[in-house]
Amino acid sequence: MSRLRVKGLSAGYGRARVLFDVSFEAGPGEVVALLGRNGAGKSTTFKAIMGLIRARSGEVTFDEEKIENRATHEIARLGLGYVPEDRRIFTDLTVAENLEVGRRPARGATMAWDEPRLYALFPALDRMRERRGGRMSGGEQQMLAIARTLAGNPGAILLDEPTEGLAPLVVEQIAAAIGEMKRAGVTVLLAEQSRRFTERVADRAYALEKGVIRGL
Repeated sequence: MSRLRVKGLSAGYGRARVLFDVSFEAGPGEVVALLGRNGAGKSTTFKAIMGLIRARSGEVTFDEEKIENRATHEIARLGLGYVPEDRRIFTDLTVAENLEVGRRPARGATMAWDEPRLYALFPALDRMRERRGGRMSGGEQQMLAIARTLAGNPGAILLDEPTEGLAPLVVEQIAAAIGEMKRAGVTVLLAEQSRRFTERVADRAYALEKGVIRGL
């Protein structure tokens, strides 16, 4: 069971500051959303948490361990999964090969996200195990990106705009998958523009506007 805490986080790119004293937390088995428009700072928050950009100030703790400004691969090894907005699947690998690349041992007593469990979560992937990522639709790629990250058996997962531009049927499947993650005790941090989707899946939400938490 994992807990993610962000306290007073400020970050940006070059001289441009994007985040201003951002604070929130997400507990075990909880779905917490950062709700905001494009450019609000949601992706920057995720990148700062994952060590992809440097935090200028503030603290990020995962399972009581400070992780701000640690190397991204070290953060991932601690059990923090990340599905970026651009998905980043391996387009020249099949569905099954993508899942194998992402596989990591289960942590503690938690039940592993093995292949049968992942294919049950996204039945569409089960029917295209040998299809290469580059021959999949955007929605199929999004499901694969989420499944590949879960194959690493994370204690928490960051989902950056998981429903953007997707067909309603795929959005339904992603909503169901988030519910299954919650039931499994995975901590879910969600970046989202849709208030309707956020209200449907999240336990709590923070409004992010111009890099500042405004509350809801």
